[in-house]
Amino acid sequence: IPVSVKCRLGVDEQDIETALDELADAVIKAGCDALTVHARKAWLKGLSPKENREIPPLDYERVYRLKHRLGAYLVAINGGIETIDAIKTHLQHIDGVMLGRAAYHTPELLLDIDPHLFGDDAPFQNAFEALEAYFPYIEKQLKDGVPLHAMTRHLLGLFHGRPGARSYRRHLATEGVKRDATLQTFKDALAYVARDATRAA
Repeated sequence: IPVSVKCRLGVDEQDIETALDELADAVIKAGCDALTVHARKAWLKGLSPKENREIPPLDYERVYRLKHRLGAYLVAINGGIETIDAIKTHLQHIDGVMLGRAAYHTPELLLDIDPHLFGDDAPFQNAFEALEAYFPYIEKQLKDGVPLHAMTRHLLGLFHGRPGARSYRRHLATEGVKRDATLQTFKDALAYVARDATRAA
């Protein structure tokens, strides 16, 4: 079974030049197949988990140096990466890119991955088409007693930047959590969103 490790550059007062190399060497020696590095230090003393995602400065160059030292070993990068152009820039130095908050808050960005990075067609032309393919799954889960909000709560940011997105979120947040919410509840929320508007980049 392939094993990967995700880490930060270092912790608290550690020197990231030595700490990251020591950790990488240790996990590789233990049999780890790949390493993903969030390009920030973690401050366990003094910063909350939320602050640790924003305050420590990003140091992409340190991750690039690790990759250069490790040669063919698989190294991916994470942290503050929000656009296709940024992904392309990192891939000039590193083997892979992990999206975190960008994938969650603006998931429609993922439709650009196949055409822009692999030269393949996107699996769907837009988020609306993707959601239509999701409808049968929602219907089945509703019949099995799964509440609608369990399947839609992670879609609140899907239309970030589009006209009607706020009304969409509000409808799901108020109506989608009700015990009797149905697929139609979700469709009613989608009706607020402008389908012909350019989505946020």
